[in-house]
Amino acid sequence: MLLMVVQALIRHAFYGFDFVAIKKTMGPFFRNHVNYSAMLVCLLPIGLLIHQFTHPLRTKKLIEIGLGIAFIGLFFAYSRGAWLALIIGMMAYWFIKKNILGKTILIGMITIFIAFVALINNNRFMRLAPEHDQTIFHENFSEHLNATIGLKDISNAERIHRWVAGVRMVAEKPWTGFGANSFYNNYQPYTAAPFKTWVSNNPENSTVHNYFLLIAIEQGIPALLLFTGFFIYLLLLSQQLYHQFENNYYRAISLGLGIMLLMIASLNFTSDLIETDKIGGLFWLAAGILISLKHHQQIEKEALAG
Repeated sequence: MLLMVVQALIRHAFYGFDFVAIKKTMGPFFRNHVNYSAMLVCLLPIGLLIHQFTHPLRTKKLIEIGLGIAFIGLFFAYSRGAWLALIIGMMAYWFIKKNILGKTILIGMITIFIAFVALINNNRFMRLAPEHDQTIFHENFSEHLNATIGLKDISNAERIHRWVAGVRMVAEKPWTGFGANSFYNNYQPYTAAPFKTWVSNNPENSTVHNYFLLIAIEQGIPALLLFTGFFIYLLLLSQQLYHQFENNYYRAISLGLGIMLLMIASLNFTSDLIETDKIGGLFWLAAGILISLKHHQQIEKEALAG
């Protein structure tokens, strides 16, 4: 991954690290800067773990240089979702350390539910409809961030457009969904005209930009509950293992995987990356390692008891 970051930075430098030009530096390794930055930010906890357990000073210095390059690459990826995931990761570190991740998840889910009910009550969500003459693509990144805060950037406006359609699709078929890979072919009749943007013709054939909503659309609410339950189980398992392991190496791995998983959850609220070859691979690898660590923890517990 470090080689991908270095080549992206070198190529990006020829464009003066221009915001728009980042898209030209991804191929042939990544589809876009979203996938690139998501992979990069999710691998940072692993890099920090490697640094923590590397003892030769010279090697440690080399890893520090690599981490520095990675953070520079993340900055110049100009991805708001990845930056937010980094902040979420730092918060996850504290949540797991303090053993309050479960309470935090519960509060978060209650907050999302209340916000959802408030938005659909009396069609309050219609207030989020964009102003078409102001919802444009900003080539200057500072303007792009200001537009994001004001919900006037094109990417978030189009996300809301598809989320409205997605929620209506779930309401239409809540138990079975529309089937795999069905969003693009079915969502247009469920859209709301006030939310349409100048990219709503969707030339990339992309989906709803929220993996949790995508599961409900394709497979129904039962599938959403199963996946969400499994995701929460993995997060709580990482916290449990961190506090139960006596072995510092396994404790650190449990903590790192918990941070990575919460980052992945954050990214998938605004994208659908679990079924991609990169973030999806990291998710299932983290799940497998955590389940393996649970077995190791039982062995350690029996050894200490005996």
